[in-house]
Formats: sequence, structure tokens, C-alpha cells
Amino acid sequence: MRISVATDSLDGVAERVVRLLRTRGHEVVTHGALNAEERADWAWASELAARDVSEGRADQAVVCCWTGTGASIAANKVPGVRAALCVDAYTAGGARKWNDANVLALSLRLTSEVVLDEILDAWLAGAPSTDAVDQANVSHLDAI
Repeated sequence: MRISVATDSLDGVAERVVRLLRTRGHEVVTHGALNAEERADWAWASELAARDVSEGRADQAVVCCWTGTGASIAANKVPGVRAALCVDAYTAGGARKWNDANVLALSLRLTSEVVLDEILDAWLAGAPSTDAVDQANVSHLDAI
């Protein structure tokens, strides 16, 4: 899978996200502080990763900032993106299942290495629900 990763700083688990995804066999595209040629600020970096998803250059994205909130807000401004701020594996799995989330937002401040591993396991193993009610909710997002 091709996954776009953006962060506004190299604090916390920022570089570990890239390493873990590559170790798991994914192709990783980097933005923000992970790419010396780009602006590192969270709004710009997260937008680039989200556009990679919405324009088909990436299957999914991971966006990071200190709290994860700004990165998720920026990513969600891009049409077709459903970014979810996840602080644990249960939330990550639920975001994939019930919300068909295609962008994972992480807090560099709160996410430990152990929790990151668990979140990525749940996120990457997750799949969208086939339940009609769940699918109707996700479809309704385009109408909002």
C-alpha cells in the first residue's frame, strides 16, 4: 500500500511511523518536517498528505502534530478525506470500520512507541463495515 505521512516536527514518534510502515512493506511518501523541501507547518504538511489520498497518489495517510488536532482538522478540509484522531488501537480500528477513515491523525505528544505499534496494527488490519447503516453514514458525509 502507498501511504503518505506528514508531520510538523520530528518530535515523539514522527520518524518511527515512517520506519514501521516501511518495515511492514508499505511505500511511504513523506511531507512536512520529513521532507526538507517542504514547509513543515501542520496545516500545509497535513494538507499535502490528505491531497495525496484524495487525488489517488496514496491509498491512506498518517498526519501528525503535537496534539494531532490541527493535523486532523487540516486533513478533513480536503474533499474525500475522512481523518480520525486516534489515541488507542480501539479508536483506530473503529475509525476504519465504522467511519471508513482513510487518514490517521496522531498526537506526537501523547503517542508512545508501544501505543503507536498497537494503533498501526489496528488501523492497517481494519476494513470498512459492510453494514448498510454504517455505509449510509459514511455516504452522508459527502452531503454535509
